[in-house]
Amino acid sequence: MRLVASRRFQSFCSAVPGLRSIARRDGEALFDLVAGFVHSQILWSVVELRLLHRIAEGPQTAAGLAVGSGLTADRMAILCNGAASLGLMTRGRDDRFRLARRGAALLGVPGLEAMISHHAVLYRDLQDPLSVLRGGETGLAGFWPYVFGAGAAEDPATTQRYSRLMADSQTLVAEETLRRVDVSRAREVMDIGGGTGAFLTALGQRHVGPRLHLFDLPAVVSGARDTFAAADLAPRVQITPGSFRDDPLPATADVITLVRVLYDHQDDTVLALLRSVHAALPAGGRVVISEPMTGGARPNRAGDAYFAIYCMAMRTGCARSPARIIDLLQQAGFAAITDHGTTRPFVTHVLSALK
Repeated sequence: MRLVASRRFQSFCSAVPGLRSIARRDGEALFDLVAGFVHSQILWSVVELRLLHRIAEGPQTAAGLAVGSGLTADRMAILCNGAASLGLMTRGRDDRFRLARRGAALLGVPGLEAMISHHAVLYRDLQDPLSVLRGGETGLAGFWPYVFGAGAAEDPATTQRYSRLMADSQTLVAEETLRRVDVSRAREVMDIGGGTGAFLTALGQRHVGPRLHLFDLPAVVSGARDTFAAADLAPRVQITPGSFRDDPLPATADVITLVRVLYDHQDDTVLALLRSVHAALPAGGRVVISEPMTGGARPNRAGDAYFAIYCMAMRTGCARSPARIIDLLQQAGFAAITDHGTTRPFVTHVLSALK
């Protein structure tokens, strides 16, 4: 590696045909790291201005897209050219912009645009990344507790908007989880921290047998009844408002799911929750854990270069490797732990364990 770091060696590689492509790929990858924040801001701007929606209706010039945006035509052209370079749009010979495959895919992912918009909070925090790494104050640290805590009463519109964001983004997580774990034979599935019921709705539509039980904070579950009613699942559902920190878990389910819950909390809270889950399950009952995870000894970009940083900025959470979660499950008394893996680490990773 010392040789690779030598400027003379790098210059030599750039001139040798067999090594030139390697040097170019490394250079491009490093430049992408340098420019990555700019790329994310191009994406954010495109989403905020709903440009992909507009060109999905038909090709438009930069001047046409500039109308009503607050941007001049030449600056809109810069934004759209940047978006085209990132694969979100294409620019035709007629100088009109059209939807590219990646842009179409973005529009097709439930909740993705809302999540991108929400990242303005994280971007502000990362203006001083060393402060985040050193444990300084962050906007994210106050954001989620406000939305689903005291702010729920003061600003119900914000709570509803972000509950909807969580529900929309849960769609892909539910698909991945239910492909990897079969709960069709469960008598009752209780989803802890299940919000407005998006995961249980997906489960109930996939499997007709299990009863469905939602457990979450009162401010969060208030919209769940409408979700279940719209999916014709209300007769199968029980909703229990409560906090897993302060209230006992109902001991009625033979399967308990924790979907994107553990990484919101530190180890002591997670261990206490897993022990409560163990106590609430019958012998032979199962817990299913589904959330993005780090790579452990083999770091991955989704878990280690994104979710670990996001959770750090939240200051309450911690992204973990499957091995670390397995260790916590064992400490809580679970056995027969299975790592169901993932095909999309940026969506979720699935584990389960038996009591």
